[in-house]
Amino acid sequence: MKKLALLIFAVGLFFRAGGQDPQFTQFYANPLYLAPSFAGATESDRITAAYRNQWPELVSGVFVTYSFSYDHFFENFNSGVGVLLMKDVAGTGDLGITNAGLQYSYDITVTKEVHLRPGIHFNYTQQGLNFSKLTWNDELANPDGGTIEQEPSASKPDVDFAASLLGYGDRWWAGFAVDHMLRPNYGLYNNDVRWPVKFSMFGGYQIVKRSKLQNPIDETVSLAFYFRHQYIYTQLDMGLYWYKAPLMVGLWYRGIPFLKGEEGQYQKDPRGDALAFLVGYKMDQLRVGYSYDFTISNLVSSTGGAHEIVVTWEFKTTRQKKRARMIPCPEF
Repeated sequence: MKKLALLIFAVGLFFRAGGQDPQFTQFYANPLYLAPSFAGATESDRITAAYRNQWPELVSGVFVTYSFSYDHFFENFNSGVGVLLMKDVAGTGDLGITNAGLQYSYDITVTKEVHLRPGIHFNYTQQGLNFSKLTWNDELANPDGGTIEQEPSASKPDVDFAASLLGYGDRWWAGFAVDHMLRPNYGLYNNDVRWPVKFSMFGGYQIVKRSKLQNPIDETVSLAFYFRHQYIYTQLDMGLYWYKAPLMVGLWYRGIPFLKGEEGQYQKDPRGDALAFLVGYKMDQLRVGYSYDFTISNLVSSTGGAHEIVVTWEFKTTRQKKRARMIPCPEF
């Protein structure tokens, strides 16, 4: 019963927010989901697949998110193009969102050391619900009598748009993104339920950068942050990455303990939301990262945290005339 109550509470937060975006702890390993400015920000073609299982102790597989992306940089046009697919499932009724989008970015040389990358994202989105998996109060009272509840639509399609801007130099990067600018409608009862706009900012700095002749980047230590605001919810991730080829480890804190919601809003736990631990391994063309979110809020003993795996494969299909300018942010 305790797990059921927590599950109802968690799904209730989803509805109360009018919809919130799923999040990935390894957001730099899933760059196209972070911002369209990262489309094509690589010397090679890049394929990324991510899997996240959040709060598995409530009910197995109740909050699961998948994403898949491919991007390529067109040197002759100084442009990057990417494709992003995402599927998020919440609750035993398979309440979920499916997105399929096309991204474009352009790299602008401001000075020899400073570059800007504006990006845009056109997205087809669909909210869905498996009505047959739901059980209503009247069904519990009369199992053989069916339900009188109004049946919602099985799915709700719409279109969306996002934009971002990224600036970077040799050892720093900073950017922002605005998602859901068209505010797609997710009402399953022919009602108007608009997805809230999400504002996010991200950035960081490489405080240590060591190189060798045979390995352009042999060791780095990076400080980074990721801030987002959507509806009444505000979240901040702050972390540290240490990369010593071929291994990456990281530690993140998620939460804003000094920020309190207004009256009637969800009150944040003063301890924050979670501590995230990351380990990654980088080979010539393949990167694999695993992270675990350890819950430190009031739900610490009931959720089981969150597990996340991201796999990235980079490969070259064309020969570039010159070495691309790389963004110094972490790859995990």
